[in-house]
Amino acid sequence: MNVDKAKKRIEKQVKKGFNGYPLISLEYFGKTAESATDVVISFTLEENAEPQKQKFVSESDAREDETIQSTLVKIIERSDAKTVAEIEGVSILEQ
Repeated sequence: MNVDKAKKRIEKQVKKGFNGYPLISLEYFGKTAESATDVVISFTLEENAEPQKQKFVSESDAREDETIQSTLVKIIERSDAKTVAEIEGVSILEQ
C-alpha cells in the first residue's frame, strides 16, 4: 500500500474520535522531534484492561516507512477497533 494512502486511512480513523472499545493508540518516538524512528501501537480491549503493545523500529522516519504504515493499517482493520487514537508529534526517546 502506498505510504500516503496508508497515512490517510489512519488519519481518517483518528478523526472519528472516541467511539468506545476496543481502542488502538499510536505513539511515535525519536531522538529528535523531526524524526520518528520508533512507533508503538497499543491495543486495549476494554476499559481498565492492560494494553497489549507492539513496537516497530525504522532506520529512517517511521511515519514515512511504507511497510510500517501499511502494517499499522492492517492491524487496525483486523482488530475491529472502534476507536483509533494518535499521540500528536514525536515523543523524545531517553538517551
